[in-house]
Amino acid sequence: MTKPGEIETVIRSLFREIYLGQHPGGVMPDLEPGSILLETGLDSLGFAILVTRLEDELGYDPFSLAAEAYYPQTFGELVAFYVAHCPQ
Repeated sequence: MTKPGEIETVIRSLFREIYLGQHPGGVMPDLEPGSILLETGLDSLGFAILVTRLEDELGYDPFSLAAEAYYPQTFGELVAFYVAHCPQ
């Protein structure tokens, strides 16, 4: 199981892999906490792949664990959501 402090690293790594898979030879965008997810260059399929790969890598799906539906808008919100719902 990944520790909460390692979650951002895993998200960044998988994001990069998926982004470069969709944009061969492209330049990976800087992912700052305030980066708007819809402006990062991943399409809806890319985000679906990211969430699926994160579940495989991290061993949990925060979207199914959350009490209410949540749609992170920024990279920072995405990371915080995964950290907040990390099983202990």
